[in-house]
Order: sequence, then C-alpha cells, then structure tokens
Amino acid sequence: MDQIGVVTIGRNEGERLIRCLRSLQEHVPAGSPIVYVDSGSTDGSVAQARAMGIHVVELDMSVPFTMARGRNTGFQYLVDNFPDLTYVQFVDGDCELLPGWIDRAITALSQSEALAIVCGRRRERFPDASPYNRLADMEWNTPVGEAKACGGDMMARVEAIKAVGGFNPSMICGEEPEMCIRLRQKGWKIERIEADMTLHDAAMTRFGQWWKRSIRGGWAVAEGKAMYGEPPESYMVKENKSGWLWGVLIPLVALTFAWPTRGLSLLLLLGYMLLGWRIYKYRQGRGDVPGHARLYAFFCTLSKLPQALGQGRYWINRWRNKPPELIEYKLVQ
Repeated sequence: MDQIGVVTIGRNEGERLIRCLRSLQEHVPAGSPIVYVDSGSTDGSVAQARAMGIHVVELDMSVPFTMARGRNTGFQYLVDNFPDLTYVQFVDGDCELLPGWIDRAITALSQSEALAIVCGRRRERFPDASPYNRLADMEWNTPVGEAKACGGDMMARVEAIKAVGGFNPSMICGEEPEMCIRLRQKGWKIERIEADMTLHDAAMTRFGQWWKRSIRGGWAVAEGKAMYGEPPESYMVKENKSGWLWGVLIPLVALTFAWPTRGLSLLLLLGYMLLGWRIYKYRQGRGDVPGHARLYAFFCTLSKLPQALGQGRYWINRWRNKPPELIEYKLVQ
C-alpha cells in the first residue's frame, strides 16, 4: 500500500496554522507522518504544533530563509525518518486540506509512473473579503490537464523530488515552477486534476499588500527569464517583455515627449484601455462573470508597474551581487 507523508511550512500563521494542521489530521490517512517546518515564528506556532502531536523542525534562522529551503528541510526529514514513503503532500501553513483530495491525488499518480506531481484547485477561504482575495482566487483557477508547473500545494512522487534534488533554496519566489522545469527536463510530467485541493487564507485586505505581492511576481518573472529564458523553455520571456513595455517604456515615452509633442504622446496611454479590454475578454472566455472579469482586467493592467519594479529590483540586486531578501505581503496575526 502506498504511504504518504506531509510537509507544511509557516511563520507566524497563528490561527491559520492551527486550521491547517487540524485539516491534515482529519483528511490524511491515519498514521501518516506530518512535519511542520517553522521559520522563526514568535506567535507560539511551534508549541501549538507540538501539542497537537505534529513533528516539528525549527529552521536555523542564521541562514537566509526561503520557502524552498523550508520545503526541502521538511522533505528531507520525512525521507530520513520514514524511508518507505511513496508520496509527499506539500501544503502551505495558511491553507487547509480539503476532504477527498488525498484519494484523488493518489489515484492520479498511481495511474501513470511518469507523473511526478498532481495539483488541484486551490480556493480562497474569504474571496469576498477584499478585491485582492478575489483576484487570488481567480488566479488559482488554472486549466485542468497536463501542466508545465504547479503552486506550493501539491502531491508529489518522492522518487521524482529526489531525482532533481528538490526545490532551489536560493529562490525567494517562483521556486515551484523552477523545480517543475527540471522535472520536465528529466521526462517527468505535472498534471492539474479536476478536484478541490486546498482552502487558502490570503488575508489581503490592503492595497499595499497587493502591491508588494505584485512586486514579488515581477521578481519571479525576471529571475525565471534569467534562468530559463533561452529555448526550448523560453520561460517568462513574454511576461518579461510585457512588464518592461507596459510598466516602463510606454509611460516613460508618453511623459517624456508630452511637451515637445504638445500632448500627443499621451495618446499612448490609451493603450492601457486596449490592454484591459483584451484581458477582460480573455477572462470572460474563461467563464468569469463580467464583474469579476472587469476586476481582474483592471488590476492586471495596473500590476504592470509593480511588476516592472520587481523586475528592476531583481536586476539591481543581481548587479550589486547581494543575496535576495524575502518580499512579504502578509500581516502577522
């Protein structure tokens, strides 16, 4: 019988972590090891997890933290202490595992030995609490079928994760798609199946949180393009060009030449309306109701500026040869 283990990571997740661990104990087969990797919490997370009977690993915070490093540490703990595991379920500490997911995921993995990872639908716990939560919920509604990448919640084949050495611990974001690229290069496959997987608590209630998250997205675009932008992957090439075009070039040209062209250059800014319309029609084609499609189009268009800032931040950081620092948007509970 296939055996599974669970890795969850977190820092100062408060009640979100308790909900996560309870859902794991409820929906993971009895006896399956669950390890929580903590990255310097000050809210009692470690004590609470241990009180629930969860295996806990506390990261050495003298070494720069990344979520990739946390997941690798949890995975290695499982491999070292439970060598007979076939699959590992990764869950972020702000998520809850939903009933039925484990069985659906194991069934999918058991049907194809080439399948390294399966993921399902991550849903937002409070999608109507803010427009930013709604945007996150829409973002996670990815197409069903063979995929090129997954997010932080997934079930993976232990053998496959071992084969590529796990996540890249130096990456502050975008580590899941990066590992998926290495898996696909070795012949493994990733699949998004039609099943609800986790319930996520984004807790984004402020514009500033969304702005920081968009900057982080820009960093991921720049780093992804730098690592795998050449064919055959051509990873993040389109997104990288879009960030520079809409986030820097068009506003720079429009404003710089406004005086000499007597304002004619400002007509370039009408392009944002066209961009927003195209995104709106695309989201409607994906089945979004008009109100949600408009919301997504507006913020996706607006995100080009913080995305460009994130891309620039990556390259400046790289030029200065500085270690990357986490770009965090969540508030401590």
